[in-house]
Amino acid sequence: MSAPLLSVVVPAYNNGRTLAETLQSVLEQNVDGLEVIVADHASTDDTAEVMSRFADDRRVTLLDTPAGGGAGRNWNRVTEAATGEYLKLVCGDDVLRPGVLARQVSLLRSTGSVLTACRRDVVDAEGRTLMAGWGLRGLTQPMPGRDAVRKAVRAGSNLFGEPASVMMRTSVLAATGGWFDRFPYLIDQATYSRVLLEGDFAPDPEVGATFRMSATQWSVALVREQSGQARAFHAWLRREHPEALSAADVRIGDVRAAAMARARRMSYRLLERRMR
Repeated sequence: MSAPLLSVVVPAYNNGRTLAETLQSVLEQNVDGLEVIVADHASTDDTAEVMSRFADDRRVTLLDTPAGGGAGRNWNRVTEAATGEYLKLVCGDDVLRPGVLARQVSLLRSTGSVLTACRRDVVDAEGRTLMAGWGLRGLTQPMPGRDAVRKAVRAGSNLFGEPASVMMRTSVLAATGGWFDRFPYLIDQATYSRVLLEGDFAPDPEVGATFRMSATQWSVALVREQSGQARAFHAWLRREHPEALSAADVRIGDVRAAAMARARRMSYRLLERRMR
């Protein structure tokens, strides 16, 4: 049996309500060489039972992740089990749009890039659209990864989107240390940045995923810390990769990250009822 071309990894935690829809959206994709790896991170709901419904699909591998370690532990657990050339992480409450996997594999193959990202619809807990076609602001053209990293820092925001929007080369992710959770709120952007410093970025302009916001989501719970973590990440990136960021980039990014945190906090308050 040939090695998989693409690994879609799903770190599940208390996703019993949404996980079946998530996995169906992955398994119904028309793409060759797919493996799907799902790990339950000591959930207290029926996540494990929902996972078991997919056990007979030969493309699916089911794992357990011991409690503790935050998102980084489960994200790295499923990623380290991946054997495909390309990798996409999809959280257990997000959904892929038809065609996104084949399209992004083709983009990475044809351009030689290390990472691609698409737009996504942001939805509430019931799947109603809050923001349509969100993402890739200023990242609509192919560019060196270093330039994409700099643009995101200066924006004070994760311009690439949540992991369901992103596909990477598995080997580059592994070589750069896997999912980097020193700054938990920015685990995705920090990881993308380390990957992009090794190669080029290729945008996928289509809407390829939905990202679900909910009151119980760990990223919402950390909203008060996001500005501080963004500043710490910018400082770390400048210290470790001074060729990628200038002091001015960091200053601009810090100011904008604080503004984005305030705006996001306000939006969570306005949308609180729809996020339950």
